[in-house]
Amino acid sequence: MDADAPTLRALLARRDLKLSLAGDDHEPSALDRAIRWVHSSDLADPTPFLSEGLVLLTTGTQFPHGDDADAAAVYRSYVHRLATRGIVGLGFGTEVVRDGIPPALVEACREERIPLFEVPYRTPFIAVARANAEAIAAEAYARRSWALAAQRAIALAALRPDGLGATVAELAKQLDTWVGMFDAAGELSREHPAGGLDSDTAAALQREVTGVLHRGARAGSSLHIGDTPFTLQTLGRGGHLRGVIAIAAGDLDQEGRVVVTAVIAMAGLALEQQQGLGRARSALRAGLVQSLLTGDPALARRTSRELWGPLPSAPVLVGITDAAAARVDGIAELLELWADERRGALFFGRGEDGLVLVVPADDRSSVDELVARFDVRVGLSDPTGYDAFAAALGQARVARDRGIRPVTQFAEVARAGVLSALTDEARALAHAELAPLYDHDAAQGTHLVETLKVWLDEDCSHEASAQSLGVHRHTVRTRLALIERVLSRDLASFATRAELWAALRALDS
Repeated sequence: MDADAPTLRALLARRDLKLSLAGDDHEPSALDRAIRWVHSSDLADPTPFLSEGLVLLTTGTQFPHGDDADAAAVYRSYVHRLATRGIVGLGFGTEVVRDGIPPALVEACREERIPLFEVPYRTPFIAVARANAEAIAAEAYARRSWALAAQRAIALAALRPDGLGATVAELAKQLDTWVGMFDAAGELSREHPAGGLDSDTAAALQREVTGVLHRGARAGSSLHIGDTPFTLQTLGRGGHLRGVIAIAAGDLDQEGRVVVTAVIAMAGLALEQQQGLGRARSALRAGLVQSLLTGDPALARRTSRELWGPLPSAPVLVGITDAAAARVDGIAELLELWADERRGALFFGRGEDGLVLVVPADDRSSVDELVARFDVRVGLSDPTGYDAFAAALGQARVARDRGIRPVTQFAEVARAGVLSALTDEARALAHAELAPLYDHDAAQGTHLVETLKVWLDEDCSHEASAQSLGVHRHTVRTRLALIERVLSRDLASFATRAELWAALRALDS
C-alpha cells in the first residue's frame, strides 16, 4: 500500500502526528480502508451528520464518568451506532477531559472491531484532518498524472504497425489486468496477456459479447463470470457496432474510465478507417461471384489466389444465406477471418439476396459453424464444378427458400418433386380453374370434383373409375360430360387433363 494513500494505516504512520493505536482487536484489513474524510464531534449521537468511510475524532465530553454498567452500556451503544454507519476508525483526544482512553470505550471498540487510536493533547484535531486531506489530494494528483501518462503511452502504441493490438496491450499494462478486443462477429481478435483467461471463462465471455453485439445498441456494462469481474464497452455506432473491448476489472475510478474512453475513441477511429477497406474487399468479392456466374472461373481463380488463397477445389457446394442486413457485416467479418485461416477451404461474396458461400463438397464445416454462431438459414447445392456455378446457386436458393432447417441441401427438397414448389399464385389459379366444379357440387349435390380426381388418378379409365367410386361406368361417363360443360373444356385433350390434374394437386398441397 502506498504510504501516501488516504488510509488509517498511513495516517497512523505519520510521525508528526504521534498517533498511537489502542489494541489490535480489529479486522486485519481495517487499517487499509480508504478514509474519505476526518471529522470531529462530541455529540452523543453524531451519526446523522456522518457518512460512510469517515474517521471520527472526539474528546469524550459526551460520555459519563465512572466505570459502572450504565456507563459501559453508553459506550457500547455509541460505538455500535458508529459501526452501523460505516465509520472507518475512532480517534480519542486525551488530556482534554480525560487523562487516557476510557477502558469501556476500548472494550466497546474491540467488540465492534473498529480501530481505536489515541490523539495526544499536543496534536490538534485539525492537524489530523489536514494530514488526511493532503493524502487525498496527493492521491488524486498521482491518479491524474497516471492518466495523462497512460494516455500518452496508448497514443504512441496506436502509431505502431498493429496499432489496435499495441493499444490493447498498452491498456492491459496500464490497468494491470487482462484486456481483449472482439470484432463485429464476436471473435476475440486481440488480447493481452495472450491466453490470460481459462477456457471456460473465455467461452462464457464470448457468449456475453455475442449477445451484446446481437442487440446492436451502444452500451457499457459490467458482469461477473465466476469470481472475475468484467467491464464491456462497445465500439462503433448503434446499429453498426464494430466490436467490443472487454476488461477483466470491475468498476473503474474516474481516471481509469478516462483512459479507457481514450482507447475506445482511438479503436473506434481505427475500425472506421478499416471499414473503407472492408467495403472495397466486399465489392471485389461480389464482383468475383458475378464472374463465377458466367461459368468462367479463370478471373476469380487468379484474383482469389493473389488475395486470399486458392478457390476451394471442385467439386464444391454452393450455398446462400438469408442473412438480414443488420447482421451481414458481422457474418462477413467472421467469414473473412475464416477465409484467411482456412485458405482454400472457403470462398464467399455478396449475392443479390444473401451471402454466397463456396466450400469443398467433402467439408461443409464452415457452413455448420456459421449457422451455429448466427441465427441464419443456408441452402446448399448438390456437388458441382465451377462451370455449373449459376445452376448450383439456383439450387441453393431453392433449398434455402423451401428448407425449414438451419442448413438444407437441394437434394432434400428435390425429392419432394416439382409440384411441391407450387407458389401461392399457382394455388390461386388452380382455385379459379376448379371453382365452377366446386360451386356446382355445392349447389346441386353432385360429385364432379371427386369424379374428376379419381378418373385422372385411374389413367382416365372409365371402368377403373367406376369401381373406385362404386358407381356404374355410364354414370362416370355422364359426370365427365357434365364436367366438360361446366368448365367449357375438352377432356379428350391431354393438355387439358394435365392442367386439371396439376390444379387438383396444387389445391391438395
